[in-house]
Amino acid sequence: MLRGSKMPKVTYILQDGSKRTHELRLGQSVMEGATHNGIAGVLAECGGACMCATCHVYIETPDLPLPPLSGDEDVMLSESAAPRQPNSRLSCQIRINHELDGLVVRIADNR
Repeated sequence: MLRGSKMPKVTYILQDGSKRTHELRLGQSVMEGATHNGIAGVLAECGGACMCATCHVYIETPDLPLPPLSGDEDVMLSESAAPRQPNSRLSCQIRINHELDGLVVRIADNR
């Protein structure tokens, strides 16, 4: 995969199984990319402060180098309305960089 000045792409798998791929700015969170692009299911009630778990996603590309799970994120995932899985993450805690080009996330049922 070429790295360089191109913007990294993230694919969001929606609740209905449809997929939407968007280019995100470097440093932008996966949650911000979802809300700015009208991705249904990413509620982001706390605005990215890791305080609500309404941006819960399931990582479908485990081979990409994600940042480690923080203690706060771990607690919020345990309190999430959506079932926690081994690949659960809060999309507000994943900042885009070139290494995450091709990231695929499935939106959890955050209602």
